[in-house]
Amino acid sequence: MERTVAGTTVRGRTVGPETRCAHYDTAHDVIAIRAACCDIYYPCRACHDAVADHEYRVIPRDAFDDPAILCGACGTTLTVGEYAACDDDCPSCGHAFNPGCKRHWHSYFAER
Repeated sequence: MERTVAGTTVRGRTVGPETRCAHYDTAHDVIAIRAACCDIYYPCRACHDAVADHEYRVIPRDAFDDPAILCGACGTTLTVGEYAACDDDCPSCGHAFNPGCKRHWHSYFAER
């Protein structure tokens, strides 16, 4: 499935209007993350693995200044650095992000 959020395509088995998916579907699950392997945004790594035909690759440290996080609430894209510093709220619209996402840092981004 594909959904366009503020002009950005987000893919996954299911993708809600604010990028929620079957794996993460709380009010705070409103980010999509760009996979380094294909430059496509997915709500989560499990969504990538469900629909992609290749192995997932995390965003390397030298790409932490590139757009990589999409706020599904307002459509703002953040760099990995901006996301890491945002205190679990979108710096543009203030929507709360799931604070648990950062516990899975290693699944999406190279170690800091």
